[in-house]
Amino acid sequence: MDYQMINNNNNMIEEDIVIVGAGIAGLATSLGLHRMGFKSLVLESWENLRVTGFAFTTFTNAWKALDALGIGDTLREQHILLQGLVATSTISGIPTSHTSFTDPRGNSPQGHEIRCVGRKVLLETLANELPQGTIRFCSKVVSIEEQGSAKLIHLADGSVIKTKVLIGCDGVNSVVAKWLGLQEPVFAGRTSIRGHAVFKENEGHFFGPTFLQFFGDGCRSGFQPVNQNTIYWFFTHAQSILPQEADSMNTKQYMVKKLGKAPKEVMDIIEKTDPKSIVISPLRFRWPSNILFGSISKANVCVAGDALHPMTPDIGQGANAALEDGVVLARCLSRALLLKATDETAEYNNINTGLAKYAKERRWRSFELASTSYIVGVLQQGSGMFIKFIRDKFLSPYLAGMLLKRAEFDCGKLDT
Repeated sequence: MDYQMINNNNNMIEEDIVIVGAGIAGLATSLGLHRMGFKSLVLESWENLRVTGFAFTTFTNAWKALDALGIGDTLREQHILLQGLVATSTISGIPTSHTSFTDPRGNSPQGHEIRCVGRKVLLETLANELPQGTIRFCSKVVSIEEQGSAKLIHLADGSVIKTKVLIGCDGVNSVVAKWLGLQEPVFAGRTSIRGHAVFKENEGHFFGPTFLQFFGDGCRSGFQPVNQNTIYWFFTHAQSILPQEADSMNTKQYMVKKLGKAPKEVMDIIEKTDPKSIVISPLRFRWPSNILFGSISKANVCVAGDALHPMTPDIGQGANAALEDGVVLARCLSRALLLKATDETAEYNNINTGLAKYAKERRWRSFELASTSYIVGVLQQGSGMFIKFIRDKFLSPYLAGMLLKRAEFDCGKLDT
Protein backbone atom coordinates (compact mmCIF):
# COMPACT_ATOMS: atom_id res chain seq x y z
CA MET A 1 0.00 0.00 0.00
CA ASP A 2 1.15 3.53 -0.75
CA TYR A 3 -0.08 5.20 2.42
CA GLN A 4 2.00 5.32 5.58
CA MET A 5 1.83 6.27 9.23
CA ILE A 6 3.27 9.57 10.46
CA ASN A 7 5.12 9.15 13.74
CA ASN A 8 3.39 10.91 16.64
CA ASN A 9 5.32 13.58 18.53
CA ASN A 10 4.60 16.01 21.31
CA ASN A 11 5.31 19.15 19.30
CA MET A 12 2.59 21.29 17.83
CA ILE A 13 2.37 20.94 14.07
CA GLU A 14 0.45 23.12 11.62
CA GLU A 15 -1.71 21.87 8.77
CA ASP A 16 -3.97 23.82 6.42
CA ILE A 17 -6.69 21.14 6.36
CA VAL A 18 -7.27 18.40 8.93
CA ILE A 19 -9.83 15.63 8.42
CA VAL A 20 -10.79 13.52 11.44
CA GLY A 21 -11.58 9.93 10.45
CA ALA A 22 -10.16 7.72 7.68
CA GLY A 23 -13.50 6.20 6.75
CA ILE A 24 -15.37 6.57 3.47
CA ALA A 25 -16.24 10.26 3.89
CA GLY A 26 -12.83 11.23 5.23
CA LEU A 27 -10.82 9.50 2.50
CA ALA A 28 -13.21 10.64 -0.26
CA THR A 29 -12.89 14.26 0.91
CA SER A 30 -9.11 14.01 1.14
CA LEU A 31 -8.86 12.46 -2.32
CA GLY A 32 -11.18 15.10 -3.78
CA LEU A 33 -9.01 17.85 -2.32
CA HIS A 34 -5.89 16.11 -3.61
CA ARG A 35 -7.37 15.98 -7.13
CA MET A 36 -7.97 19.74 -6.84
CA GLY A 37 -4.39 20.37 -5.75
CA PHE A 38 -4.82 20.72 -1.98
CA LYS A 39 -3.04 18.73 0.71
CA SER A 40 -4.86 17.48 3.81
CA LEU A 41 -3.96 15.46 6.89
CA VAL A 42 -6.32 12.61 7.84
CA LEU A 43 -6.35 11.56 11.50
CA GLU A 44 -7.43 8.00 12.28
CA SER A 45 -7.74 6.71 15.84
CA TRP A 46 -7.21 3.07 14.82
CA GLU A 47 -3.83 1.61 13.91
CA ASN A 48 -5.04 0.80 10.40
CA LEU A 49 -8.02 1.31 8.08
CA ARG A 50 -11.38 0.30 9.56
CA VAL A 51 -13.10 -2.33 7.45
CA THR A 52 -15.90 -3.42 9.81
CA GLY A 53 -19.06 -4.33 7.89
CA PHE A 54 -17.32 -6.04 4.95
CA ALA A 55 -19.47 -4.60 2.13
CA PHE A 56 -22.24 -2.19 1.20
CA THR A 57 -24.53 -1.57 -1.77
CA THR A 58 -23.30 1.15 -4.12
CA PHE A 59 -26.11 2.75 -6.10
CA THR A 60 -25.96 4.94 -9.19
CA ASN A 61 -25.37 8.10 -7.15
CA ALA A 62 -22.32 6.53 -5.50
CA TRP A 63 -20.82 5.55 -8.87
CA LYS A 64 -21.17 9.14 -10.06
CA ALA A 65 -19.20 10.23 -6.98
CA LEU A 66 -16.59 7.50 -7.48
CA ASP A 67 -16.15 8.54 -11.11
CA ALA A 68 -15.73 12.16 -10.01
CA LEU A 69 -12.94 10.96 -7.69
CA GLY A 70 -11.34 8.98 -10.51
CA ILE A 71 -11.61 5.46 -9.05
CA GLY A 72 -14.91 4.19 -10.47
CA ASP A 73 -13.47 1.94 -13.18
CA THR A 74 -10.96 0.35 -10.81
CA LEU A 75 -13.80 -0.75 -8.51
CA ARG A 76 -16.10 -1.85 -11.33
CA GLU A 77 -13.55 -4.45 -12.39
CA GLN A 78 -13.79 -6.19 -9.02
CA HIS A 79 -17.55 -6.25 -8.37
CA ILE A 80 -20.57 -7.79 -10.08
CA LEU A 81 -23.16 -5.53 -11.74
CA LEU A 82 -26.53 -6.38 -10.21
CA GLN A 83 -29.48 -6.71 -12.59
CA GLY A 84 -32.44 -6.46 -10.26
CA LEU A 85 -34.08 -6.87 -6.87
CA VAL A 86 -36.58 -9.50 -5.73
CA ALA A 87 -38.50 -8.87 -2.49
CA THR A 88 -40.05 -11.90 -0.79
CA SER A 89 -42.28 -12.39 2.25
CA THR A 90 -40.77 -14.77 4.81
CA ILE A 91 -44.32 -15.50 6.01
CA SER A 92 -45.71 -16.77 2.69
CA GLY A 93 -42.47 -17.47 0.85
CA ILE A 94 -43.99 -15.69 -2.16
CA PRO A 95 -42.12 -12.89 -3.98
CA THR A 96 -44.00 -9.60 -3.56
CA SER A 97 -42.11 -7.51 -6.13
CA HIS A 98 -39.52 -7.70 -8.90
CA THR A 99 -37.55 -4.58 -9.75
CA SER A 100 -35.22 -4.31 -12.73
CA PHE A 101 -32.09 -2.19 -12.42
CA THR A 102 -31.44 -2.24 -16.17
CA ASP A 103 -34.69 -0.73 -17.49
CA PRO A 104 -34.63 3.03 -18.19
CA ARG A 105 -36.10 4.83 -15.21
CA GLY A 106 -36.48 8.52 -14.34
CA ASN A 107 -33.24 10.41 -14.84
CA SER A 108 -31.30 7.22 -15.60
CA PRO A 109 -31.91 6.51 -19.32
CA GLN A 110 -29.40 3.66 -19.26
CA GLY A 111 -30.83 2.08 -16.12
CA HIS A 112 -29.20 1.95 -12.70
CA GLU A 113 -25.68 0.90 -11.84
CA ILE A 114 -25.76 -1.09 -8.61
CA ARG A 115 -23.02 -3.29 -7.19
CA CYS A 116 -22.12 -4.69 -3.78
CA VAL A 117 -18.68 -3.26 -3.05
CA GLY A 118 -16.20 -4.56 -0.48
CA ARG A 119 -15.49 -1.91 2.17
CA LYS A 120 -11.84 -2.93 2.47
CA VAL A 121 -11.39 -2.71 -1.29
CA LEU A 122 -12.96 0.74 -1.41
CA LEU A 123 -10.97 2.17 1.51
CA GLU A 124 -7.69 0.80 0.22
CA THR A 125 -8.40 2.12 -3.27
CA LEU A 126 -9.10 5.58 -1.86
CA ALA A 127 -6.04 5.47 0.41
CA ASN A 128 -3.69 4.26 -2.31
CA GLU A 129 -4.57 7.28 -4.45
CA LEU A 130 -3.44 9.67 -1.70
CA PRO A 131 0.12 10.98 -1.29
CA GLN A 132 2.27 9.16 1.23
CA GLY A 133 1.91 10.55 4.73
CA THR A 134 -1.66 11.78 4.25
CA ILE A 135 -3.08 9.39 6.87
CA ARG A 136 -1.86 9.56 10.47
CA PHE A 137 -2.94 6.46 12.36
CA CYS A 138 -3.21 6.00 16.15
CA SER A 139 -4.35 9.63 16.38
CA LYS A 140 -7.42 9.86 18.60
CA VAL A 141 -8.90 13.35 18.96
CA VAL A 142 -9.86 14.15 22.55
CA SER A 143 -10.71 17.86 22.35
CA ILE A 144 -10.89 20.90 20.10
CA GLU A 145 -9.80 24.38 21.09
CA GLU A 146 -10.05 27.74 19.35
CA GLN A 147 -7.03 29.97 18.90
CA GLY A 148 -8.15 33.04 17.02
CA SER A 149 -9.47 31.82 13.68
CA ALA A 150 -7.47 28.57 13.91
CA LYS A 151 -8.47 25.35 15.62
CA LEU A 152 -6.20 23.39 17.93
CA ILE A 153 -6.78 19.64 17.83
CA HIS A 154 -5.60 17.83 20.97
CA LEU A 155 -4.75 14.15 20.53
CA ALA A 156 -4.70 11.37 23.10
CA ASP A 157 -0.90 11.08 22.86
CA GLY A 158 -0.51 14.71 23.97
CA SER A 159 0.34 16.17 20.59
CA VAL A 160 -1.49 19.22 19.21
CA ILE A 161 -2.30 20.08 15.60
CA LYS A 162 -3.15 23.63 14.55
CA THR A 163 -5.30 23.94 11.45
CA LYS A 164 -7.11 26.46 9.27
CA VAL A 165 -9.86 23.97 8.36
CA LEU A 166 -11.28 21.14 10.48
CA ILE A 167 -13.51 18.50 8.90
CA GLY A 168 -15.19 15.86 11.06
CA CYS A 169 -15.67 12.51 9.35
CA ASP A 170 -15.39 10.64 12.63
CA GLY A 171 -18.59 8.63 12.55
CA VAL A 172 -21.58 8.20 14.81
CA ASN A 173 -19.64 9.19 17.94
CA SER A 174 -18.12 12.25 16.30
CA VAL A 175 -16.10 14.58 18.51
CA VAL A 176 -16.41 17.28 15.85
CA ALA A 177 -20.21 16.95 15.63
CA LYS A 178 -20.39 17.29 19.40
CA TRP A 179 -18.23 20.44 19.24
CA LEU A 180 -20.62 21.87 16.64
CA GLY A 181 -23.55 21.21 18.97
CA LEU A 182 -25.31 18.50 16.97
CA GLN A 183 -27.46 16.13 19.03
CA GLU A 184 -26.22 12.65 19.91
CA PRO A 185 -27.54 9.88 17.62
CA VAL A 186 -30.33 7.83 19.20
CA PHE A 187 -31.06 4.09 19.23
CA ALA A 188 -33.53 3.09 16.51
CA GLY A 189 -34.95 0.17 18.50
CA ARG A 190 -33.45 -2.36 16.08
CA THR A 191 -30.26 -4.37 15.75
CA SER A 192 -28.24 -5.22 12.66
CA ILE A 193 -26.36 -8.47 11.98
CA ARG A 194 -23.99 -8.58 9.02
CA GLY A 195 -21.75 -11.21 7.54
CA HIS A 196 -20.45 -12.79 4.36
CA ALA A 197 -20.03 -16.28 3.01
CA VAL A 198 -17.02 -17.23 0.89
CA PHE A 199 -17.15 -20.06 -1.64
CA LYS A 200 -14.21 -21.93 -3.12
CA GLU A 201 -13.13 -20.75 -6.56
CA ASN A 202 -14.06 -24.05 -8.21
CA GLU A 203 -17.38 -24.07 -6.34
CA GLY A 204 -18.81 -20.57 -6.76
CA HIS A 205 -22.31 -19.71 -5.58
CA PHE A 206 -25.79 -20.20 -7.01
CA PHE A 207 -26.66 -16.49 -6.96
CA GLY A 208 -27.17 -14.71 -10.24
CA PRO A 209 -26.65 -10.93 -10.40
CA THR A 210 -29.69 -10.35 -8.18
CA PHE A 211 -30.28 -8.56 -4.89
CA LEU A 212 -32.63 -10.70 -2.76
CA GLN A 213 -34.58 -9.08 0.09
CA PHE A 214 -36.83 -10.77 2.65
CA PHE A 215 -39.39 -9.19 4.98
CA GLY A 216 -41.59 -10.46 7.77
CA ASP A 217 -41.95 -11.18 11.48
CA GLY A 218 -40.33 -7.86 12.43
CA CYS A 219 -37.21 -8.62 10.39
CA ARG A 220 -35.61 -7.50 7.15
CA SER A 221 -32.70 -9.21 5.40
CA GLY A 222 -30.81 -8.99 2.15
CA PHE A 223 -28.39 -11.17 0.19
CA GLN A 224 -26.27 -9.99 -2.73
CA PRO A 225 -23.16 -11.22 -4.56
CA VAL A 226 -19.98 -9.17 -4.25
CA ASN A 227 -18.13 -11.26 -6.85
CA GLN A 228 -18.23 -14.84 -8.15
CA ASN A 229 -17.08 -16.29 -4.81
CA THR A 230 -18.55 -14.06 -2.09
CA ILE A 231 -22.07 -13.33 -0.86
CA TYR A 232 -22.68 -10.41 1.49
CA TRP A 233 -25.77 -10.48 3.71
CA PHE A 234 -27.45 -8.36 6.36
CA PHE A 235 -30.24 -9.00 8.83
CA THR A 236 -32.04 -6.35 10.89
CA HIS A 237 -34.68 -7.04 13.49
CA ALA A 238 -36.88 -5.14 15.90
CA GLN A 239 -35.07 -6.15 19.07
CA SER A 240 -32.31 -4.46 21.01
CA ILE A 241 -30.40 -7.70 21.67
CA LEU A 242 -30.36 -11.28 20.53
CA PRO A 243 -30.95 -14.22 22.84
CA GLN A 244 -27.48 -15.45 23.84
CA GLU A 245 -26.02 -13.25 21.09
CA ALA A 246 -22.44 -13.98 22.16
CA ASP A 247 -22.91 -17.50 20.81
CA SER A 248 -22.59 -17.40 17.02
CA MET A 249 -24.44 -20.70 16.59
CA ASN A 250 -27.46 -19.36 18.47
CA THR A 251 -27.31 -16.20 16.35
CA LYS A 252 -27.39 -18.29 13.18
CA GLN A 253 -30.25 -20.42 14.47
CA TYR A 254 -32.19 -17.28 15.39
CA MET A 255 -31.78 -15.86 11.87
CA VAL A 256 -32.70 -19.12 10.15
CA LYS A 257 -35.85 -19.31 12.26
CA LYS A 258 -36.80 -15.72 11.46
CA LEU A 259 -36.21 -16.22 7.74
CA GLY A 260 -39.25 -18.49 7.76
CA LYS A 261 -40.08 -19.68 4.25
CA ALA A 262 -37.03 -18.23 2.53
CA PRO A 263 -35.42 -20.67 0.03
CA LYS A 264 -33.11 -23.35 1.41
CA GLU A 265 -30.22 -21.90 -0.63
CA VAL A 266 -30.53 -18.68 1.36
CA MET A 267 -30.50 -20.59 4.63
CA ASP A 268 -27.35 -22.34 3.45
CA ILE A 269 -25.64 -18.95 3.02
CA ILE A 270 -26.16 -18.28 6.74
CA GLU A 271 -24.92 -21.74 7.66
CA LYS A 272 -21.82 -21.37 5.48
CA THR A 273 -20.84 -18.01 7.01
CA ASP A 274 -17.73 -18.09 9.17
CA PRO A 275 -18.81 -17.07 12.71
CA LYS A 276 -15.79 -14.76 12.89
CA SER A 277 -17.22 -12.65 10.06
CA ILE A 278 -20.54 -11.98 11.84
CA VAL A 279 -20.91 -8.45 13.24
CA ILE A 280 -23.80 -7.49 15.55
CA SER A 281 -24.51 -3.83 16.24
CA PRO A 282 -27.40 -1.63 17.42
CA LEU A 283 -28.80 0.76 14.82
CA ARG A 284 -28.50 4.45 15.64
CA PHE A 285 -29.52 7.54 13.72
CA ARG A 286 -29.65 11.32 14.07
CA TRP A 287 -33.14 12.77 14.09
CA PRO A 288 -33.74 14.29 10.63
CA SER A 289 -34.94 17.52 12.24
CA ASN A 290 -31.49 17.98 13.81
CA ILE A 291 -29.88 17.48 10.39
CA LEU A 292 -32.21 20.10 8.93
CA PHE A 293 -31.83 22.72 11.65
CA GLY A 294 -28.56 21.82 13.41
CA SER A 295 -25.06 23.20 12.81
CA ILE A 296 -23.52 21.24 9.94
CA SER A 297 -20.79 23.86 9.70
CA LYS A 298 -19.57 26.73 11.83
CA ALA A 299 -16.89 29.10 10.48
CA ASN A 300 -13.98 26.81 9.45
CA VAL A 301 -15.39 23.57 10.91
CA CYS A 302 -17.86 21.11 9.35
CA VAL A 303 -18.92 17.46 9.39
CA ALA A 304 -19.56 14.83 6.71
CA GLY A 305 -20.52 11.17 6.44
CA ASP A 306 -21.91 9.48 9.54
CA ALA A 307 -20.75 12.43 11.64
CA LEU A 308 -23.41 14.42 9.76
CA HIS A 309 -26.16 11.98 8.84
CA PRO A 310 -26.02 8.66 10.71
CA MET A 311 -29.09 6.82 9.40
CA THR A 312 -30.70 3.42 9.51
CA PRO A 313 -29.63 1.13 6.63
CA ASP A 314 -33.13 0.63 5.19
CA ILE A 315 -32.47 2.30 1.82
CA GLY A 316 -28.76 1.49 1.79
CA GLN A 317 -27.63 5.09 1.29
CA GLY A 318 -25.36 5.80 4.27
CA ALA A 319 -22.05 5.05 2.56
CA ASN A 320 -23.34 6.37 -0.77
CA ALA A 321 -24.20 9.70 0.83
CA ALA A 322 -20.74 9.81 2.43
CA LEU A 323 -19.17 9.60 -1.04
CA GLU A 324 -21.43 12.41 -2.22
CA ASP A 325 -20.37 14.47 0.81
CA GLY A 326 -16.72 13.99 -0.08
CA VAL A 327 -17.11 15.26 -3.63
CA VAL A 328 -19.30 18.26 -2.72
CA LEU A 329 -17.13 19.24 0.25
CA ALA A 330 -13.88 19.00 -1.75
CA ARG A 331 -15.42 21.09 -4.52
CA CYS A 332 -16.80 23.81 -2.24
CA LEU A 333 -13.69 24.04 -0.09
CA SER A 334 -11.21 24.04 -2.98
CA ARG A 335 -13.14 26.80 -4.71
CA ALA A 336 -13.00 28.84 -1.51
CA LEU A 337 -9.26 28.27 -1.13
CA LEU A 338 -8.65 29.32 -4.74
CA LEU A 339 -10.20 32.74 -4.13
CA LYS A 340 -7.75 35.60 -3.73
CA ALA A 341 -7.11 36.46 -0.07
CA THR A 342 -4.95 39.41 0.97
CA ASP A 343 -4.66 38.34 4.62
CA GLU A 344 -5.65 35.64 7.12
CA THR A 345 -9.01 37.27 7.81
CA ALA A 346 -9.95 37.24 4.14
CA GLU A 347 -8.86 33.60 3.83
CA TYR A 348 -10.88 32.68 6.93
CA ASN A 349 -13.95 34.40 5.46
CA ASN A 350 -13.51 32.54 2.17
CA ILE A 351 -13.30 29.22 4.02
CA ASN A 352 -16.38 30.10 6.05
CA THR A 353 -18.30 30.88 2.85
CA GLY A 354 -17.15 27.68 1.17
CA LEU A 355 -18.16 25.42 4.06
CA ALA A 356 -21.49 27.25 4.40
CA LYS A 357 -22.16 26.50 0.72
CA TYR A 358 -21.33 22.84 1.31
CA ALA A 359 -23.72 22.75 4.28
CA LYS A 360 -26.47 24.33 2.20
CA GLU A 361 -26.00 21.78 -0.59
CA ARG A 362 -25.94 18.77 1.72
CA ARG A 363 -28.50 19.71 4.36
CA TRP A 364 -31.70 18.88 2.45
CA ARG A 365 -30.21 15.84 0.71
CA SER A 366 -29.09 14.42 4.06
CA PHE A 367 -32.47 15.18 5.64
CA GLU A 368 -34.28 13.50 2.75
CA LEU A 369 -32.21 10.32 2.94
CA ALA A 370 -32.34 10.02 6.73
CA SER A 371 -36.10 10.63 6.82
CA THR A 372 -36.82 8.18 4.00
CA SER A 373 -34.63 5.51 5.56
CA TYR A 374 -36.34 5.79 8.94
CA ILE A 375 -39.87 5.66 7.47
CA VAL A 376 -39.03 2.76 5.15
CA GLY A 377 -37.57 0.85 8.10
CA VAL A 378 -40.77 1.26 10.09
CA LEU A 379 -42.87 0.03 7.15
CA GLN A 380 -40.60 -2.83 6.15
CA GLN A 381 -40.15 -4.28 9.59
CA GLY A 382 -43.59 -3.68 11.05
CA SER A 383 -45.07 -6.86 12.51
CA GLY A 384 -48.75 -5.91 12.81
CA MET A 385 -51.29 -7.69 10.59
CA PHE A 386 -52.41 -4.48 8.89
CA ILE A 387 -48.84 -3.37 8.10
CA LYS A 388 -48.03 -6.87 6.83
CA PHE A 389 -51.01 -6.83 4.47
CA ILE A 390 -50.32 -3.33 3.12
CA ARG A 391 -46.60 -4.00 2.73
CA ASP A 392 -46.93 -7.33 0.94
CA LYS A 393 -49.83 -6.32 -1.32
CA PHE A 394 -49.04 -2.70 -2.18
CA LEU A 395 -45.87 -1.25 -0.68
CA SER A 396 -43.10 -3.56 -1.91
CA PRO A 397 -43.05 -2.29 -5.51
CA TYR A 398 -43.44 1.31 -4.32
CA LEU A 399 -40.61 1.02 -1.78
CA ALA A 400 -38.28 -0.53 -4.36
CA GLY A 401 -39.06 2.28 -6.80
CA MET A 402 -38.48 4.91 -4.12
CA LEU A 403 -35.12 3.34 -3.29
CA LEU A 404 -34.05 3.75 -6.93
CA LYS A 405 -35.46 7.28 -7.10
CA ARG A 406 -33.21 8.37 -4.24
CA ALA A 407 -30.27 6.88 -6.16
CA GLU A 408 -30.76 9.13 -9.20
CA PHE A 409 -29.06 12.06 -7.46
CA ASP A 410 -25.92 13.49 -9.09
CA CYS A 411 -23.42 15.21 -6.79
CA GLY A 412 -21.57 16.68 -9.78
CA LYS A 413 -17.90 16.80 -10.69
CA LEU A 414 -15.07 18.15 -8.60
CA ASP A 415 -14.34 21.08 -10.88
CA THR A 416 -17.84 22.14 -11.98
